[in-house]
Amino acid sequence: MRPGVVVALVSASVLMLGTAPATAAPPPLPARLADTGGGRQLITAEAPRAGATSGTVIWWDRRGGRWVRAGSAPARFGAKGLVEGTARKQGTNTTPAGLYDLPFAFGVRPAPRGTAVRYRPVHRDSWWCQDTASRSYNRWTEPRAADCRAAESERLIGYRTQYAHALVIGFNYHRPVRGRGAGIFLHVNGSGATAGCVSVPADAMRRILRWANPTARPHIAIGTKGGPTAITHY
Repeated sequence: MRPGVVVALVSASVLMLGTAPATAAPPPLPARLADTGGGRQLITAEAPRAGATSGTVIWWDRRGGRWVRAGSAPARFGAKGLVEGTARKQGTNTTPAGLYDLPFAFGVRPAPRGTAVRYRPVHRDSWWCQDTASRSYNRWTEPRAADCRAAESERLIGYRTQYAHALVIGFNYHRPVRGRGAGIFLHVNGSGATAGCVSVPADAMRRILRWANPTARPHIAIGTKGGPTAITHY
């Protein structure tokens, strides 16, 4: 083959590659959700599948009609994976999939500088009642309510690492269904998977608290990439 022909073929190949249509990038995850809570801030906590114990947390801002990624971190979920929130049972070590508000923050350590959300300091007599027979079920009590058994509750100061900083996830919180679950938080990583909460590294938890703006009505959407617990359902 003559050298001139080779050059001509290469040039044609380059031209074809250069004119190939570009693949459009998919819209950001919040834009694919059925509901984001109606606010201007959203946290997405997504696992690859229902049985997974790890995934990704991303926090987003709504700006100029678009969702903009503000930060991200690796996440951990329940030791038994994720389950649809309306079907969850207490004590199953599953993380409830769904869309929830974030009623308030708390922590053993002081609130990070710049925190704007309501923040409750943990004291020695701060408890989260998980006793299904108690009138304080799925509530912070200080001191522990008389009808709330210690063996069925969490003494918050006993989790100095995990609850150094945390956000309450509004799962089963506003109108509690007894036996569905109590004490579901976004908190700092412990030694492994959680008992049903979502956890992130300590620095990420501090960044989320500084980012969260109560006037923007932040929510959290928890789910998987597909199947009945797919995050896009919420």
